Amino acid sequence: MLPNGSQAVWCWIMQYVFSASNVSCVVPVDGEQRTIFSGLSVDMKLGEIVDLVGPSGSGKSSLLTAFARLNPNAKGDFQLEGRSASEFTPQQWRSQVAYLPQKPVLIGSSVAEAIRLPFTLAIRAGEGKQGFGRKWSSGKSLKPADLLPDARIRATLDAIGCADIDLGRAPHDLSGGQAARVSLARTLLTSPKVLLADEVDAGLDDENADKVASIMAQAAERGMTVIRIRHRPPDGRATRILTLANGVLQSANAPRTTATNDSNDFAAQSDSMQGAQA
Repeated sequence: MLPNGSQAVWCWIMQYVFSASNVSCVVPVDGEQRTIFSGLSVDMKLGEIVDLVGPSGSGKSSLLTAFARLNPNAKGDFQLEGRSASEFTPQQWRSQVAYLPQKPVLIGSSVAEAIRLPFTLAIRAGEGKQGFGRKWSSGKSLKPADLLPDARIRATLDAIGCADIDLGRAPHDLSGGQAARVSLARTLLTSPKVLLADEVDAGLDDENADKVASIMAQAAERGMTVIRIRHRPPDGRATRILTLANGVLQSANAPRTTATNDSNDFAAQSDSMQGAQA
């Protein structure tokens, strides 16, 4: 039994999956140091969806890359499930706090190979994890396709409006919108605890943007925390809106709108794969 004070601290820690405090970003401009923002703080609950909005140039992408420890011009204090970022290697942190850029880079000779890249790297590094969460038999030689079968990739792509993308297609033949959704599928399949999505619905028509939003909402229902940079009108998925402007971050409840959620393929496929791996 923890002392009452310790219990209170523990409960406070556990209600947030991700916390950031004293976050600043200073960039060199024409030989001088320009402060984009400083002293920003935010806490994210398990399974929460938060929209990050603000004028162009306000530092939204800089803030997300700071959270992912990808921004060399930013610093701050970050915690994941009550553990300091200093307890993680950069690679470990980024596998759990995943940044999804608006213009992704897809490496590989095919879409399937590009999506399996994180699993390929995990095997090469000898991390001993199956599907980024389960131990495999020490004597068994595995391939990325063993960890991420074609059927699971296909189901995920179909659910986000990419039924027309063949798994053998070369990534460089994809349109910008297709590449963004393939990158989203790859990130979701690695099951990070926090997803930092940088305008992944930019350039999509309303129907496909809604499919992408539905997939993120399903991931949030399963416990993934999502921060989305968006320029579209509120879609009813977010619980909060963070507005970054003039170096100030303000939080407000998201307006309630009716959101459609017609796609359950990703959730169903996730359930079946978890059952197979258990």
